Amino acid sequence: MPIDDKTIQVGALEWFYRETNPVNESDKPPVLLLHGLPSQSFTWTALMPDLAAQGFRSIAPDWVGYGRSTKPDKRDFAYTPDAFVDALSGFIETLKLDKFSLVVQGFLASVGIQYALRNPDKIDRLVVINTPISADIKLPWKMQQLGLPFIGDMITQDPLLVDRTLEGGSRIRVLDKDLDVYRRPFLKSSDAGRSLMNTVRNIQLPKSMAEIESGLQGWTQPTLFVWGLTDPWLSVEPAKKLVSSMKNAELVTLEEVSHYPQEHWSEKVGDAMITFLRRQEVK
Repeated sequence: MPIDDKTIQVGALEWFYRETNPVNESDKPPVLLLHGLPSQSFTWTALMPDLAAQGFRSIAPDWVGYGRSTKPDKRDFAYTPDAFVDALSGFIETLKLDKFSLVVQGFLASVGIQYALRNPDKIDRLVVINTPISADIKLPWKMQQLGLPFIGDMITQDPLLVDRTLEGGSRIRVLDKDLDVYRRPFLKSSDAGRSLMNTVRNIQLPKSMAEIESGLQGWTQPTLFVWGLTDPWLSVEPAKKLVSSMKNAELVTLEEVSHYPQEHWSEKVGDAMITFLRRQEVK
């Protein structure tokens, strides 16, 4: 199943995204897949053909500042959660996505949940995979270092930071062919490192988590939490607590699975996600 590489201009921002279309014509809502730090849309490529085979169009963008999308200077793009929400809104409007299912994974991808809470009429279903959702969450030290004065400026110019972060979170050795994709933006330009540093410095995690935690408690669209239980950075407990308080939510836990599970356990994640997306909603 081919995955198409595309770009789209949204105001001053150029977005790169990957897209698959369903094998047969389908009326199912498309699926928007958002990556976390310091990842790219490449993280979803194992799952996108399976979505297409099951009748779903899927769209996976590189966030502004990441992968092959534009990497604006901090004077032109604030790299705050609100800036990312606004940019995402423009991307969605330009693609004319009226109603879609949203899938998020990782730090920064939580911005997608903020978009959903502010635009509930756009969201058919929500899937949250190992993503910060609790007011007591802190950015992992491995990521905090990327925003430190002087130290962050140096670390974020080292392409090996991708190896250390992805392998630290997933607790496995990432294949060299995959790491080559993730390293490429850092080898091509210093802009990739500066965008990452600016994101970490402006991530405003306490404020964002407060909005997400309180907002999800009143959220009624069908929601699936998929959680790798050996994630070194994010406990499953906040997800359990939220599911118990939400009207229309469920939790699937995966043993021996860590952060970035869509890559190192893509089959298990895909099975849970596709089962949820295909299920008939009981009114």
